[in-house]
Amino acid sequence: MPFTPPGMHLLKDAIDCHIHCAPHLSGRSVNAFDAVRQAAASGMRAIGIMCNFQNTSGLAALVNDELGHLGVEAFGGLIMQPTAGGVTLEAARTAIGYGYGPGTGARFVSLPTHHTRHVAMREGRSPAFLETTFFVPESGTVPDPVPAIMELCAARDVVFDCGHVSAREAVVLTEEAKRRGVARIRTHCARYAPDEIAAITALGAYAEFSFFVLTHATQVGLTHVDDEKHKIAANSVIQDFTPRIRAAGDRAILSTDAGVYLLPPPVEAFREYLMLVESEGFSETEIRRMIGENPAKLFNVGGQA
Repeated sequence: MPFTPPGMHLLKDAIDCHIHCAPHLSGRSVNAFDAVRQAAASGMRAIGIMCNFQNTSGLAALVNDELGHLGVEAFGGLIMQPTAGGVTLEAARTAIGYGYGPGTGARFVSLPTHHTRHVAMREGRSPAFLETTFFVPESGTVPDPVPAIMELCAARDVVFDCGHVSAREAVVLTEEAKRRGVARIRTHCARYAPDEIAAITALGAYAEFSFFVLTHATQVGLTHVDDEKHKIAANSVIQDFTPRIRAAGDRAILSTDAGVYLLPPPVEAFREYLMLVESEGFSETEIRRMIGENPAKLFNVGGQA
């Protein structure tokens, strides 16, 4: 009888909404087709394909067209890095409409990841680079054209993703998105304080906690948005995550942010992550909510409202 690693049962009907697969500038463990095949073999329900260089909605639609019979739904979207069109209404509108037939456009539109002032400062980028990055000023005024992009997300019922900004900026952006009618909001909360996370989720946003920053991959400089390689500071132990996940209450989402060659393929990374979370006392019911119910609601997987 073949050996089944512990925790594989948790992957049944799970959704990993944050995978960076090939094609990419850095080495990858899987391409988009591999990611779907492996997810299907593990009984998963869906995967979200992200990329710092391009809109992935067309890639996801193509994967669904070829491998939809496997029962795994792939979805994509846009991270508004300069290489993908930048923070512009035109780029967001194009991504939402771009796919492989009706209804296959972007499920999310994200502010930048490694082209925010917050991350660029952590990476030690040059003053010239910093001048080009996205940030919300201390005044709290969300810069144009972000309010218009939020309104587009509201009108088309897609996720507005706050990107990799500071907790202060995430709170301001979430408040503005709610005022603009956005119903689906994602924030990346692995490094935020518990009280900041609670404030964000109280506004109706979902708080995502990704495995990558707990892993050894943070020890190696990687190419994220250009030819420079930078390390990402690690949250070194799962215990760093536990109070943050608890602070998110019933609006937490777990994802891998896997796909880089330094880590196991996303399915195995997900299993390892879920076993760590379970070791911290989270019940199977709680874990399934964070990897099934919540991402399905946020990203409208299977047409779920």
